[in-house]
Amino acid sequence: MGCDGGTIPKRHELVKGPKKVEKVDKDAELVAQWNYCTLSQEILRRPIVACELGRLYNKDAVIEFLLDKSAEKALGKAASHIKSIKNVTELRLSDNPAWGGDKGNTKGDKHDDLQRARFICPVVGLEMNGRHRFCFLRGCGCVFSERALKEIKAEVCHTCGAPFQDDDIIVLNGTKEDVEELKTRMEERRLRAKLEKKTKKPKGVECVSKAGAAEECPGPSKAKPGRAEESSSDPKEKPASASKSAATNGAASGKAGKAAAALKRSIADSEESEAYKSLFTTHSSAKRSKEESAHWVTHTSYCF
Repeated sequence: MGCDGGTIPKRHELVKGPKKVEKVDKDAELVAQWNYCTLSQEILRRPIVACELGRLYNKDAVIEFLLDKSAEKALGKAASHIKSIKNVTELRLSDNPAWGGDKGNTKGDKHDDLQRARFICPVVGLEMNGRHRFCFLRGCGCVFSERALKEIKAEVCHTCGAPFQDDDIIVLNGTKEDVEELKTRMEERRLRAKLEKKTKKPKGVECVSKAGAAEECPGPSKAKPGRAEESSSDPKEKPASASKSAATNGAASGKAGKAAAALKRSIADSEESEAYKSLFTTHSSAKRSKEESAHWVTHTSYCF
């Protein structure tokens, strides 16, 4: 049964008590949030983007996630709210001049200072290591510390000068309360965008509707004064005017025929050269004799 040889067991070895809750190392958690991509768990490298909930990602990891159409996506819950590349904002980060990187730790025997961060606030100079609250502007992507926005109150960005509102400020790696608030704001923003998109009609539909309205309601016609006077006259005068117009048209056609006949005669009797006269059908060379005329077997007059 054990306990031989004079061994004395302790109470915790014999009695099983409740398991202790494992405490998460805060430093390790901060390092994971601020130095690693939420989606791929790789080290953050430019270009770095952030979602509307304040989480940090590598841009290439987000693009691969959106292009992956498989049913089972790795760590899909962390980016399930990202439907397109428009749902993320590329961040404009300011480098920390005091950060040397991993160049001096090639052997792995150098102490890594977890308080030292790669990026800093361009206004106050605080390091972005998780000890201080940081936020970014959704419009331009500039990153500042929350202290800078509180101390220097302005309606434009401190770096690029772009205007912003309170709704455009998103906290990076905030608490659970911050994430819930950002989630409600995100849903309201997307719902508002859908409603605006429905209210806006496409240009093609507007043109078609305008054309249909113009055909249905053509409006008052612009009639000439002469036609208005004719329509106001008595209906008895209409047959007489119609007969007069027919007579004038007949006379005009008769004059045109006489003019054409006169032109033919004038060309035949003119003093022009024979080469010029041979161009017309009234010339003697264009006329055919009985011998040259078409045979009854042929179909056209040009076959002899």
